[in-house]
Amino acid sequence: MQRQGPARDDITSRGNPAPRLRATGIALLVAHLALVAWLTLRPLDVPWVSPANLRPFAGIRADLALPAAEATRRIVAGLALLAPLGVLLPAVHARLDASPLASLVRTVTAGALLSLGIALAQTSVPGRVVDIDCLLLNTAGVALVHLAVVPAVRARLRRRAEGRGRAALLGEEPVLEPSQGRTPTIPRVEVAP
Repeated sequence: MQRQGPARDDITSRGNPAPRLRATGIALLVAHLALVAWLTLRPLDVPWVSPANLRPFAGIRADLALPAAEATRRIVAGLALLAPLGVLLPAVHARLDASPLASLVRTVTAGALLSLGIALAQTSVPGRVVDIDCLLLNTAGVALVHLAVVPAVRARLRRRAEGRGRAALLGEEPVLEPSQGRTPTIPRVEVAP
């Protein structure tokens, strides 16, 4: 059966970036989480394992006692591990009208819960130990990237959407794919007695 006129999905997907943004966000989120799982949950073959760090900032202070290059590498690695979630989680949600504060809270909470889940899963992996500072650094990385990127991108996408809306109000036609013409119709045929 052939439809007459453009499909509703075709109209919304051309004028609204949300479906493309959501699909791209989901694909990148799955790829990132697979990489994080591979990096954090594979067993390590080490001769000894340090004890778990359950005191906040103790590991960061120990890292800062190291030479500057090594301390920076360790702290940046902790911040960067889950930092892409600061952009990917809002991209999966794909709402341009979301409250900036609510978006930040949702994203940081999801990042913290994911980091906690990784820390708990590491308890059963040989060679891995729980480190509360990793949880803190991972969560801070998610928050920093979210604050640095998401408000600016949402504002830009909103301006583009408002520009299209203004063009529609002024009577300008949005650029669409050329039509293939009218849908053919079949004239009524009488049924023989």
